[in-house]
Amino acid sequence: MYTIRKIKSEEIEKVMELWKTSTIKAHSFIEKEYWENNYEVVKNIYIPMSETFVYDDGEEIRGFISIINKEFIGALFIDIDYQGLGIGSKLIDYVDNKYNKLELAVYKENESAVKFYKKKGFKIIEEQKNEDSGLYEYIMEK
Repeated sequence: MYTIRKIKSEEIEKVMELWKTSTIKAHSFIEKEYWENNYEVVKNIYIPMSETFVYDDGEEIRGFISIINKEFIGALFIDIDYQGLGIGSKLIDYVDNKYNKLELAVYKENESAVKFYKKKGFKIIEEQKNEDSGLYEYIMEK
């Protein structure tokens, strides 16, 4: 039995560890140090400014999604040992029912994520260069 619920303040460390391991795996085309250098920014700025929902399987948090300004998916990450089990889809469906519009940015090179978002009904509306990494990303919306 799983629940999707708002993050509790005492769970931020767990979510950040999940973010770090998952983001390094998902973005192997970006140096690991880039993500390590952004850890504190994500933890202290992005997580607090977003609405973050966790997927809790009754034992552990296995994934999370963060929404900024009630429409922008700032993060969607699943525990690397639990990917491909539908957790990401459940989190997307949850926020899709909660918000009128959803938008996100995904690196062009992250082909599996682009494919996942297309399967969930997102369309590419723009391609742009990410200012921080210098790599190209798609802006997608649903």
